[in-house]
Amino acid sequence: MKPLRQRLFAEFLGTTALLAIIVGSGHMGETLAGGNMAVALFANSTATGLGLWVLIELLGPISGAHFNPAVSTAFAWRGELPGRDAAAYTFVQIGGAICGVVLAHLMFDLAPIQIGIKPRTGTGQWLSEAVATAGLLLTILLGLRIRPGAVAGLVSAFIACAYWFTASTSFANPAVTIARSLTRTFAGIRPLDVPAFVIAEIAGTVCALLLLRLLAPAAQRGR
Repeated sequence: MKPLRQRLFAEFLGTTALLAIIVGSGHMGETLAGGNMAVALFANSTATGLGLWVLIELLGPISGAHFNPAVSTAFAWRGELPGRDAAAYTFVQIGGAICGVVLAHLMFDLAPIQIGIKPRTGTGQWLSEAVATAGLLLTILLGLRIRPGAVAGLVSAFIACAYWFTASTSFANPAVTIARSLTRTFAGIRPLDVPAFVIAEIAGTVCALLLLRLLAPAAQRGR
């Protein structure tokens, strides 16, 4: 395992890049789509999936390329990451996500910080976040057990398709959710809607860990 400082920097850098990709491609897609939301979403999902693949391949050997407090929490629960390290990961992931939003805004000459105005609420959206988060974690945890060399591609493919099959467009990440409340671009969310999204993501994390016990009990270390 790499030194904690090196791992934290990788998590910060990776989460910063991920949010710059999400927000930047969403804004570019919406600007060029001329009001066609399907085209904008296609651009956003494709760029996010491809960018995530690159980030996981490059930074995975350093920090595990979590970029997501739900992922770090799951690894801590399974005994694969010390609890204090998981807390530190979460802190830098949230900080990196906010920096990524600011970076995207600056690249497009937008105000660095904006308060989100896009409503994202309702039982369908909350269920979507739980499903997306559970699916993401199962993809990671089962992928590491069954096809460890393919995890980057599996995760990227899941996120790209989850943009389309979930009503919420698959945030699936508390750090991403918090940071996206600071943009009014295509990727934004109202701060008012953030707590319910995060609760749904936590519920999805719990569901994924329970399902993993049924699907691959031997994968539970020390349990």
